[in-house]
Amino acid sequence: MEICFTLPILLCHVTGSLSFPFFFTVRSAFFSLKSAPRVDHSRTEPETETERRSGAADMTSTFEQMRANVGELLRGIDRYNPENLATLERYVETQARENAYDLEANLAVLKLYQFNPAFFQTSITSQILLKALTNLPHTDFTLCKCMIDQTHEERPIRQILYLGNLLETCHFQSFWQGLEENRELIDGITGFEDSVRKFICHVVGITYQNIDRRLLAEMLGDQTDVQIRSWLSKYGWTENEDGQIFVYSQEENVKPKNIVEKIDFESVSSIMATSQ
Repeated sequence: MEICFTLPILLCHVTGSLSFPFFFTVRSAFFSLKSAPRVDHSRTEPETETERRSGAADMTSTFEQMRANVGELLRGIDRYNPENLATLERYVETQARENAYDLEANLAVLKLYQFNPAFFQTSITSQILLKALTNLPHTDFTLCKCMIDQTHEERPIRQILYLGNLLETCHFQSFWQGLEENRELIDGITGFEDSVRKFICHVVGITYQNIDRRLLAEMLGDQTDVQIRSWLSKYGWTENEDGQIFVYSQEENVKPKNIVEKIDFESVSSIMATSQ
């Protein structure tokens, strides 16, 4: 539908003492007033694989955007601004939920807690320590626990420090027993147990040449036969009929190192002169 109307616009154009009114006719075309197509919100079918992948991509892009924003925030003096704590704490929770990790941001949170003890959050600190454990054998856990004041070592933090010590000293069976007694510690930490099992497999790979299947199952937290086979496949380990798992030939890992020392005459001439 087309509508024509006159819009009076008075322009005062001053030339000497005269003013001239001008009227402009404006022709405007409007879109037809047909109703827009309705959106059906009553859909109850499960989402398709494409939609699930799209949602996962959006989640990843959201986290990457948050990582970029936090990276900008940590540059310069704003790194120590306590007003940024809320943003950094949300970022820690996102890492736990999305199975992501950013050590630099987590250390910045702990440093702000050192400077501002009144803002200390036990739950956030616990998540930071647990995420550091998922990055073993790197020393992130040691870095984080050294930035926590002893006055803040309350029960959840104390328990996490104890579990971390069991992992670092390779008391894996005791670790799983302690974790079973404190399952609430890892609520909301996505992928925590599998990350720990990867670390255990790393230790087994550099320590054992052959290991009993039952012992490996205990070290991995009493895994089922199907789960054990999946870890064997992941690391290329093989099992024989006696239940022994061949891990790695450690002799193949021994690399001889030739040490060559070059000593010129000038460096020893003074010693020879004093010995005469």
